[in-house]
Amino acid sequence: MTGTGTGTGTDTDTTLVIGATGTTGSRTAAGLIAAGHRVRAASRRATRIPGAEPVRFDWYDPTTFGDALTGTERVYLVPPVGDPDPAAVMLPFLRRARAAGVHRAVLLSSSAIPEGGPGAGVVHRALPGLFDQWAVLRPSWFMQNFTGTHAHAHSIRADGVILTAAGSGRVGFVDADDIAAVAVRALTDSRAPDADLVLTGPEALSHDDVARVLTEVTGRSVTHRHLTYDQMRDRLAASMPLGFAAMLAGMEQAIAQGAEDRTTETVQRLTGRPPHSFREVAERESAGDGTRLRSAPDVSPTR
Repeated sequence: MTGTGTGTGTDTDTTLVIGATGTTGSRTAAGLIAAGHRVRAASRRATRIPGAEPVRFDWYDPTTFGDALTGTERVYLVPPVGDPDPAAVMLPFLRRARAAGVHRAVLLSSSAIPEGGPGAGVVHRALPGLFDQWAVLRPSWFMQNFTGTHAHAHSIRADGVILTAAGSGRVGFVDADDIAAVAVRALTDSRAPDADLVLTGPEALSHDDVARVLTEVTGRSVTHRHLTYDQMRDRLAASMPLGFAAMLAGMEQAIAQGAEDRTTETVQRLTGRPPHSFREVAERESAGDGTRLRSAPDVSPTR
């Protein structure tokens, strides 16, 4: 499949970007704005984003749904973070969105969650029956987990260590910029992909490989410490519900067993360019302000 062009924004060409202050949402909003499309930037605090209309949106407050959907034709969906059953709040919103005239929906899910699987997998299964045009983005694990505000990035900056239960398993880590580039195409091409899109970077790397690249790029020693499933679950449970912590630790255990050892050509097919390598992203993030890979930021983790 190849892209068919994004066209030009019009007064009725409005996309609601949920999670517009997060890792992929902010990049998707910026890409849409750059392409001339009208964007309604949804966040709990209606945070202002240059070129977008801010709107308050909270998955757990249905009174925010109406304003967010007024005049909206397309929607980029980021599930509520940390909720093991996002379908409970997302499906009522999506039914309301369809009734309000939304005709295209693009869902951010995960390569580790198949259609009908846990979490966003339930929403994935329902999406084709709700909208005429749709796509489910299933990116591999984010490269920005090691450079942004994720727990891995914090432990790298604080202690020079990556802690996982992934063993020597390899992952096709993907750049959030590449995810957003695909999201923009899926939202604005003349026809939606109507497909499940697994997104990866150009190579599969182990966490030991990631640590080696970060050491070379930053000049500071970074190592990967191998944890057991129980150790990882308990570590995560200190900052999130136990059920969600168990799910994430289970995903890492699956990595150790080879579940994410793959790459795809989806980014190339949808955007017309190859995906960025982890070294490229590490060098870019390090060069951005000179400290991003070396000192902890003063913001809370977002996705």
